[in-house]
Amino acid sequence: MLRVRATEGSVMFSPVTGQNAKRAAVRKALDRHKVYITAQSFSDGAYRARVLVDGEAYWVDEFRLAQLQQGLTPAELELTPAADD
Repeated sequence: MLRVRATEGSVMFSPVTGQNAKRAAVRKALDRHKVYITAQSFSDGAYRARVLVDGEAYWVDEFRLAQLQQGLTPAELELTPAADD
């Protein structure tokens, strides 16, 4: 017998649905690109970070860094790869 339990908002979820949702969340986290900060600079009150995303380096400000860390891609942010230092 399949047991179904009510949750907040009177939406019904089965244990299978809950498990599928957890797996989807894990899959999404694993698929998200990793952002590595390779250098940081503070100049004239402005923050800049050199980041490595999928093998390509970019210089970004604090706002763009946060967007990358939330999962947006460099292409979505229209970032230009950093010149070789």
